[in-house]
Amino acid sequence: MGGGDKGRLVVRGRPLVAHVVARLEGQAAPLALNANGDPKRWADLGLPVLSDTVPGHPGPLAGVLAGMEWAASLGADAVISAAADTPFLPLDLAGKLHAAAGPSGLALASAGGRPQPTFGLWPVALRGDLRAALEGGTRKVLHWTDRHGAGYAEFPEAAFFNVNTPEDLAEADR
Repeated sequence: MGGGDKGRLVVRGRPLVAHVVARLEGQAAPLALNANGDPKRWADLGLPVLSDTVPGHPGPLAGVLAGMEWAASLGADAVISAAADTPFLPLDLAGKLHAAAGPSGLALASAGGRPQPTFGLWPVALRGDLRAALEGGTRKVLHWTDRHGAGYAEFPEAAFFNVNTPEDLAEADR
């Protein structure tokens, strides 16, 4: 996609991430953005920007951990996560994730029977275990979530259309 922040690509006159924020508002509050680097580039969103708290940019789980730690500091019980390149995510994401939570309180979205591991409900009580797993080298979301008996909320296959190519961007704009 040419480098840079994919969430900044424009669909229907707004950055992808702005579509995600609009769809999450009313489902979860407060909202924050996980991004590394200069947080000023996201200032127009008016959201706190959370950098990874584990060095080396170890992937999506590090972003989840940053969110969990932030939420815990606010007294929240859990975090909902979503990818910034998915402008049409379900408007019932949070409700379905809560309903599907496994015994640990953890849930992931699934579409067409395939897990969508960047869309989840993450109990802040698991943040210590997640930090230890990341520091121990765990990088695959499903390796960690399977250990905690994550539940799965099923959605239609098209629910998590994401933008990975210029053709996807054009399709999303249509």
